[in-house]
Amino acid sequence: MAREAAARPPEETLALWKREQALLKARVVDRDTEAWQRDPAFSGLHRVGGVDVSYVKGDSARACASLVVLSYPELEVVYEDCRMVCLTAPYLPGFLAFREAPFLVDAVQRLREREPGLLPQVLLVDGNGVLHPRGFGVACHLGVLADLPCVGVAKQLLQVDGLENDALHRSKVRLLRAGGDSFPLTGDSGAVLGAALRSHEGSTKPLYVSVGHRVSLEVAVRLTHSCCRFRVPEPVRQADIRSRDHIRRSLGGPGPQQESRSQEAQRPEVGPEQSPEEPPGEGRSPKARSPGPRTHAEAPGPGAQEQ
Repeated sequence: MAREAAARPPEETLALWKREQALLKARVVDRDTEAWQRDPAFSGLHRVGGVDVSYVKGDSARACASLVVLSYPELEVVYEDCRMVCLTAPYLPGFLAFREAPFLVDAVQRLREREPGLLPQVLLVDGNGVLHPRGFGVACHLGVLADLPCVGVAKQLLQVDGLENDALHRSKVRLLRAGGDSFPLTGDSGAVLGAALRSHEGSTKPLYVSVGHRVSLEVAVRLTHSCCRFRVPEPVRQADIRSRDHIRRSLGGPGPQQESRSQEAQRPEVGPEQSPEEPPGEGRSPKARSPGPRTHAEAPGPGAQEQ
């Protein structure tokens, strides 16, 4: 029988979570802070990280939290840390970070302690940053707590501040003709919350990029595009592939089907469905064997994220 995560927390807990989000939001830096960010070719950027959480189907308490680090611009995996975790907080729209971020922060801290020379110079997060009901999504939360530049990369438009996936929005998406084309996501308040990006020539579905921490939107968009071999940026794609594979190996074979975060929330996520062959073990250094990126196109599908 599947174990269940905790029920919806009481209103007092939600109020505390909102207060914590407001306090941490004050620490978000929405501008470039690193020298490599100011170089048009990102000279000086050598390591890009990606994080993901995958779930065991039918079990809302067990999941695998993964952190991968890729070389840049080669986009080869040089470090991987995948761990099974037990979740206690429920999924609630707008509060995903309280469910997942502690495990991702722990993964970053383990890397700092074990292999500080492999610490990523920027993290790409499968979720939103300032594109969020309270302007503080999981990419902001992780960036502030880990004290790293962070970029939010979502597969579906989070409809906040008047942003809607309506006919006007879809007409703008159709004007994204080439990989790297983008347009700003401007809310009713006049704030630019992110950008819709055509990340790859072979995909007509945009990604929704937003600032997490210590990066400008312009750099976040260019960096995301430069990391895409397929629709999803390679650091996030590899984190997803390897977390799913870790679940399979941890469960001793094919076992129960894995779910992505948004599937766990009853909103299917776009992503690859197979793992690379001969994946490296938990927390391995560059000397460990790595299968590198996959060469097949990802399987597209609908999805939505509230983070």
